Amino acid sequence: MRRLMLVLALALAPGCSRDSATDHMQRARDAIFEKRPDEALVEYRKALDALRTDETPQAQVLKARALKGAADVYWLELRKVKEAASVYKELIAQCPESPEALEGRVVLAELLRVHFRDLRGAIDQLTAALARNPPQGAELHYQVAKLYFELQDYQQCVLESRKLTERFATSAFVDDAIYLQAQALHMQALGAQPGSPEVQRYRQEASRTYADLIARFPDSELAPHAVFEMGKLKAEAGDNEKAIETWVQALKTHPEPAMVQDAITRARRRITATLPDGLDRKSAFDHNLKHRNSVEAVGGSADEAKRDYGD
Repeated sequence: MRRLMLVLALALAPGCSRDSATDHMQRARDAIFEKRPDEALVEYRKALDALRTDETPQAQVLKARALKGAADVYWLELRKVKEAASVYKELIAQCPESPEALEGRVVLAELLRVHFRDLRGAIDQLTAALARNPPQGAELHYQVAKLYFELQDYQQCVLESRKLTERFATSAFVDDAIYLQAQALHMQALGAQPGSPEVQRYRQEASRTYADLIARFPDSELAPHAVFEMGKLKAEAGDNEKAIETWVQALKTHPEPAMVQDAITRARRRITATLPDGLDRKSAFDHNLKHRNSVEAVGGSADEAKRDYGD
């Protein structure tokens, strides 16, 4: 009889522990609803204690939920970043295949990026999350690309952005990825040795990428920014007249026209500064002559020319 009771006790123990854990988790949720986060943490820990020796699949599900719940309390309710990160890591270590672990990796990546400046660690967490093919894969891949940009690893940023456009071709993040790719190429041009072939190559690639964005997504909110950036590339290459022409186009839709107009004004001044010393400015901008000046060529007026260059 004693042996039979022991067998029954062992058989019932896992079920009892899960029931106990479920009760504690419900109390934890009630405590959160009633704005008692510290009490919620106590209940989540009691739930985990009840499940400590239960290795059944059902127990693993409850463990993942309890750990995720505790981590969320630390982060969302108490704003204790260090403690939250620690519990999210515990969740990932103990229940790596759970849906909660996937969610935990995404939150942990943000904590690592914002609060610990551990950009590489954030990339690792997002990459691991992407390996699970989550429904928000395009967004997570875009975050990875942005993190590489933030690390100034522009070459890897270009690669990740291209991967996104190929893997998630119908995603709403494609135009963002193309723009980010162009920006990374632009930064590579700025970082290359002045006068080297790489500078021209990166500028051309960046310009083609911006043009691709404009052609594929003309209604994207990034399209006018891409036009403005193309003008910057032309100005950096020394072609101020083409830059002005491009910026005049950007003025039509750019959300910050004053910034675009300022760039146009500075480019006009650079053109003026490069006029030969012996050239008569009044003659150069005499609109009775057959040829138009650069201001008129891009839609400016004679009055604008007089204001910028004098009589």
